[in-house]
Amino acid sequence: MITYIKGEITHKTPTYIVVETGGVGYHVNISLHTYSQIEKLDRVKILTHLHIKEDSHTLFGFADAEERQFFVYLISVSGIGPSTAQLLLSSMNPDEIRAAIVGEDVEAFRRVKGIGPKTAKQIILDLKDRVMKEGGELAVPLAPQNNTMREEALSALVALGFNRIHVQRALNRIIRLDSDNPTVEGLIKAALKELS
Repeated sequence: MITYIKGEITHKTPTYIVVETGGVGYHVNISLHTYSQIEKLDRVKILTHLHIKEDSHTLFGFADAEERQFFVYLISVSGIGPSTAQLLLSSMNPDEIRAAIVGEDVEAFRRVKGIGPKTAKQIILDLKDRVMKEGGELAVPLAPQNNTMREEALSALVALGFNRIHVQRALNRIIRLDSDNPTVEGLIKAALKELS
């Protein structure tokens, strides 16, 4: 198993990169989540997962261990292959996937191209226990109205220029610590305090 590749990025797109190390260029498929974190880098240490089929060996790369773990979780679900898992991780980051699984938010998965209601329910059914056990402090089940308010607050804060992942973690903490009737305005104000 190839755990990571460290070297110079010789080609970069939002869906794959070529990393040269030891005179060999490795084609590594990536998600938009990873692309956003390595976009400005010339050299990288990219965590990898090697997917082997009869007719191909494909490398998938991740900027962090959490995203790689979710990729492995997702491809263990019946009906989810590596390409679909990569698409999911491009549409939702690990925190959003965790929140959708724990909150049993079928609609969050259905917004991803190619994920129908049956597959969305299967993801939740197969992964909820694992995510609850291993995801600990970020596993925040949200009431539907809280989830909508969280999304509105998230969009507003990202529009203000804050990092999406930092905003999500801040909102998760705020909702976990004070989930009594939050408002979008209240969530934004509390997040701004945490983020500044």
